[in-house]
Amino acid sequence: MENNELLKRGEDLARRCENKGCLTSTGFLTPAEQYALAHDAELRFSRMVFRGGHEDFERGMAFFLPDYMEEAELKESEHIRAIKLTAAFGEPAHRDYMGAVLGMGVNREWVGDIIVDGCTAYVLCQPSVLRHLLSIDKVGRCGVRAEEIALSELPHKARQSEERSFTLMSLRLDALCSGMFRISRTEAARQIAAGNVSLNYTECLKGDRSVKEGDIVSLRGAGKGRLKELGGSSKKGRLFVTAEIFK
Repeated sequence: MENNELLKRGEDLARRCENKGCLTSTGFLTPAEQYALAHDAELRFSRMVFRGGHEDFERGMAFFLPDYMEEAELKESEHIRAIKLTAAFGEPAHRDYMGAVLGMGVNREWVGDIIVDGCTAYVLCQPSVLRHLLSIDKVGRCGVRAEEIALSELPHKARQSEERSFTLMSLRLDALCSGMFRISRTEAARQIAAGNVSLNYTECLKGDRSVKEGDIVSLRGAGKGRLKELGGSSKKGRLFVTAEIFK
């Protein structure tokens, strides 16, 4: 979804929530779309939360809460369902499950994360397509058995990450990229110019772009990380920073 369309949709949902006093929500959004909504000035005063059916979700729905509803009262199970697909043999890949799901004629925004664990996969989806997706009986060349499970039955895998501490002369994207991914400043600048670096899920071609605490940086082929914390500065004026690298 184009950003302008996404933001307009979000503003409409926020307005409807406020005017009618009812809970409203988007479909499942990519991390980039979630970031765009979360940082849209028109929506910052809305009571908006993201949910994806499990703790470490990537694709999530934006929910706009009416004044009378507390965040803890939002029941994910009423808006997000989980399907367990078990292969009779073999271990289909994520792309195979994605192909099977989209091959059912389901829009991508109606489906959240697909978590693959060996011969089993877990598909998060909206209730409106649950019954349809439960009819999946083949993924790739493998026969599968589909069943609905509670969100609480989803496997919990803590996100693996590594902290890296280093210093920067300035809070620039090329400097941060160099420290996070342990490459030279020159190589970082080259990768940025080549379009291989994203800042907050959006391609960025400017090495001198300012960065701040909480920013997400990814380098194609090297991974993704977050500027976790800004510390003090050294006697020579270099800034102490800590980054979290996702594995």
